[in-house]
Amino acid sequence: MPLLHHAVLHLGEVCDEVVVVVAAGAPDPGLPPGVGARVVRDATEGEGPLGGASAGLMAVRTDVALLVGGDMPETHRAVLLELVRVLTEAAVDGAALQDGGRVRPLPSALRAGPAGDAAHALLHSGARRLGDLLDALRVAAIDEPTWRALDPDGVTLRDIDRPEDLDG
Repeated sequence: MPLLHHAVLHLGEVCDEVVVVVAAGAPDPGLPPGVGARVVRDATEGEGPLGGASAGLMAVRTDVALLVGGDMPETHRAVLLELVRVLTEAAVDGAALQDGGRVRPLPSALRAGPAGDAAHALLHSGARRLGDLLDALRVAAIDEPTWRALDPDGVTLRDIDRPEDLDG
């Protein structure tokens, strides 16, 4: 199964709709059957992860968006649900996981409207990092002991950047 399918299937467990953002010229990635998923193209090249997040945030049809990397095959359902719970119960624009003293941009739960507006403004100012988006929003950090209780091995944060990462 393609790596992307793992992330899509995990999101499909907690979301009615999954939006997969791909680069403008990228081939259609093919999506797993049985998941309400659709592909959105990032219209502008060279805007980095923030550009992809912006395209996805503008495409969602819900107030809450979960952001997960397509190279993150093991996001735990309970952790994703905790991100959404914290976001919806707090007066914040986002919820993210704290890891080793820093807040990680992926996975995160964001209020789509404010996050989309902030991403758009940041892109026009030259920002490209997802971390810039979290810095621009009011974000609740879920402390490591809390989310690790739901995912003791911490695999929710695992991403696959190189073939050797598949061994870990």
